[in-house]
Amino acid sequence: MPTPDKLSIIVYAGDYGRVHYALAMASAAAAMNKPVTLFFTMAAIRALTKHGGWRELPAGDLSPGETGGDQDSAMTGKGLAGFEELLEACIAFKVKVLVCEMGLRALGLAKSELRDDVAYEEGGIVSFLADASAGGATLFI
Repeated sequence: MPTPDKLSIIVYAGDYGRVHYALAMASAAAAMNKPVTLFFTMAAIRALTKHGGWRELPAGDLSPGETGGDQDSAMTGKGLAGFEELLEACIAFKVKVLVCEMGLRALGLAKSELRDDVAYEEGGIVSFLADASAGGATLFI
């Protein structure tokens, strides 16, 4: 069975565990020379805010009541890749990052509040769909 020619990931959930997993999937696919697009929308956009916004996200199903920072420390303490390491891998592998215009407005965030080290494009659902491949796979996280 042939593998998809591209991976397009909608990162919607605003908890650390799911955003972390999206980064893991994206970096793994990109390491296999698959083009990847991450479309950050709604609460997930907070993971891209300056000064480690991901640290303040709820940890998610893995550790209810903890923060993303707590969960990241637990992950790296077990020798697993943390948020920053996975994001750096995505940047190095040239993963395309789209940030949803509607999501920014819904959260009341300005582009200037996003990290400076991530090259992102601002777009919407139409931009994401136009970027996806007919022979690719789309994930909703």
